[in-house]
Order: sequence, then structure tokens, then C-alpha cells
Amino acid sequence: MNNTRFNHRQVWQLALPMIIANISTPLLGLVDTAVMGHLDNASFLAAVALAGLIFNFLFWGFGFLRMGTAGLSAQAFGANNTLELNAILLRAMVLAVSISFLLLVFQQSIAAFSFYLINCNDSIEPLAQQYFYIRIWSAPACLCQYVILGWFLGRQNTTSPLLIVVTTNACNICLDLLFVVHYGMNTEGVALASVLAEYIGLIFGVLLVIRNIPVSSLSLSWPHLLQADKIKAMLLINGHLFVRTLCLIFTFSFFTVQGAKFGSAILAANAILMNFQTFMAYALDGFAHAAEALIGRALGAKNKILFQQSIKTTALWSLLVALLFTLTFNFAGQDIINSLTHLTEVREPAYEYLPWLIALPLISFSSFLLDGVFIGATLSRQMRDCILLSLFLVFLPSWYYTQDLANHGLWLALSLFMLMRTLIMLGYYLYYQRSIMHSLA
Repeated sequence: MNNTRFNHRQVWQLALPMIIANISTPLLGLVDTAVMGHLDNASFLAAVALAGLIFNFLFWGFGFLRMGTAGLSAQAFGANNTLELNAILLRAMVLAVSISFLLLVFQQSIAAFSFYLINCNDSIEPLAQQYFYIRIWSAPACLCQYVILGWFLGRQNTTSPLLIVVTTNACNICLDLLFVVHYGMNTEGVALASVLAEYIGLIFGVLLVIRNIPVSSLSLSWPHLLQADKIKAMLLINGHLFVRTLCLIFTFSFFTVQGAKFGSAILAANAILMNFQTFMAYALDGFAHAAEALIGRALGAKNKILFQQSIKTTALWSLLVALLFTLTFNFAGQDIINSLTHLTEVREPAYEYLPWLIALPLISFSSFLLDGVFIGATLSRQMRDCILLSLFLVFLPSWYYTQDLANHGLWLALSLFMLMRTLIMLGYYLYYQRSIMHSLA
């Protein structure tokens, strides 16, 4: 019983800081919107929104750096292998810097392709490009932050990631106000604020790393750091997670594009409802992060009891929080919609499709949690396969054969996609459970 109470408390100690950190991110977007929205030209707001969308997808695509680092670090932490734990950090940092270098070298090609896809009008594109070519220089800081966040999470430390994220976002907000409101800068001010804030966050993160580990223990022999099997494993894990993330990006982008075909009112209603989904995902991701850390630690320590209790406790709290979201959306969903828009032509379709959002927390919470379990167990290939199967065998066919249902068919396809992710990942988990239990015996 004491162990059970300990694990419930430990789940919240790991999950709560990550939930707060996750939720702080969309608040930053609201500040950017508010600052630009008070300028005398709507083009500034549109430019920041469009260029910001590019970076949301671009940097989200490299989120595997955090996930892969977290899983490997958690297992090294559980095995009490300090040498390998530190090597994981340095290898991942080298990978992050290498990717950042490529992004900077090919920034013009990335910009050309991105703006071709967006196809914005002539008055907005120059401002959006101005934002892009400044903001792209935050790539090294952003990607290295991903590594540091994942490394701390693997060490069962979520307070440091919270401090890094909050520091970065707070600096971004202050610099936004300084550059735009005080100095009269426009899109370039918002972009510059983001770049400087990311580097401030990175410096703060490095200082936390040094504080948590004596500098002397970071010294590694080159043969250990450059072990071919370790580097290959890291690249394979990150490659699988990259494909998985691209599939998620495609799914939600496809959802948005198809929704736009039903008119601006439906597009706006879907965007509002997707905010519900995003907020819920941020909260449930906190328990996925806890699962990453606890499962990786249990496997590294070969601790069967910790593994079993980690699964049970994170699953229990994920279910309870998902149920809370379902009840909230059911009883307060229309009030939330009303607070987000005063337009009747947007409110009415949002009310119509709200039942899908009421059901989604209970449909999707298991997929978020199992993501965390698989990351902790470094089952990245299985994660990739699950998302590919769910996308090509369920989401796209479901959308195709339910087009007569219009937007309801789109929400049905998304719900089935989430459900199938859960079922396939659960099948993989049950398949591997016996071998995992045997390895922990």
C-alpha cells in the first residue's frame, strides 16, 4: 500500500510540472496575437499567424529529439549508468546542432516551399517572410532545448523543464512588449523576441544541467561517446519518431484543409473545437511524460514492480482526467465556445460538432498514455508502425467513404484514427508484455 501511495504521488510529481509547462505554450501565442492585434494594420497579425504556423509544424516535426532522449535517458537513469546518461545528452545535442545547421543552410528552400503551400496574398507574404528569416535563427536553441527537456525528464526531473519553458515564454512575452509596444517594431519585433527568448532559455537550461551534474562528470572518453551501436540506436529511434510525428502533422493538416472546403464558418468552428482537443492533449501529455520517465526507469533498473505500478497509476489518472474533460465539455462546452466567439454563424456549427469533442477525451487518452509507455520502452519502430497503419488503413479510408457526412465524416475519421491508434498500440503492448516481464524477472 505504501508503494502504491508513493507511485500515485510520484506520477503527479512528474506530470503536474509538465502539464503546467505544456499549457504555458499556447498562452504565449495569445500574447503574440494580442500584441499584433492592436497594431493599425491587420496584415501584421496575419503575417505572424501564418509564419508562426510554419514554425509550429517545423519545430514540432523535430520533437523526436525530446522523446528519443527521454526514453534513452530514463533507461540509463534506471540502470544507474551515469556515464551513458551523460553520453546520451552529448550525442543528442550533436544531432540537434547538426539538424539546426541544415535548417539554416536550406532556409531559403524551406521558406519557398512553405510559402508556396500557404499561398498567402501579396500584402502579407513579405511581412511573413521577414518574420521567417529572423525566427529561423532560433532553430539551434529550440532543438537543443528539446534535448535538455527530454534528458531532464529521463532523470525523473520535471521541475527543471518547467522552469526552462516558463523562463523562455516569460522572456518572450516581455521582449514582445519591449520591441513592439515600446520600440514600435512590427513582425520583426515579434520574431526577434522569439529568437532571443529561445537562446535565453537554452542558456538557462545549460546552467541547470551544470547545476545538476558536476562538470567533471561530463568528461567522457571519445571511444565511449562515439560507440557505433549507441549512435545507430539513437538515430534509428529518432528516425522512427520523426516519421510518426510527420504522420500526425499530416493528419491534422489534412483535417484543417478538408474542413476549409465546407466554408469559413465550418473552418472557424473546427478551429475552436480543435483548441479544446489541443488543451486536453496538453494536459494528458503530462501523464504520458510521467509514463516515459517511470517506464524507462523501471526497465533500466529491471524493476518489475515499478513497471507494473507505473502502468496502473498513470493509466488510472489519465482515465480520471479524460473523464473530467468529457464532463467539462458536456456541461460547459457551449459556454466555452461562447467565450471564444460572438459570431452566431460560428457558434451554431461549433454546437453541432461539440459531441465529437465530448467523446474524444475518452477515445484518445489511451493513445497519449501508450505513447509515453512506448517512448519509455524505446519501442519507436512500433510507434511508427501504429501511426502508419492508423493513418492509411483507418483515417484516410474513413474520410473517403464518409464524405457524404460532410464535416461529421471528418470528425468521425479523426475519432476512428485516435481509437485505432489505441487499439493497435494496445495490441503491440500485450504482444511485448511477456518478453518485457521476462526481462524484468
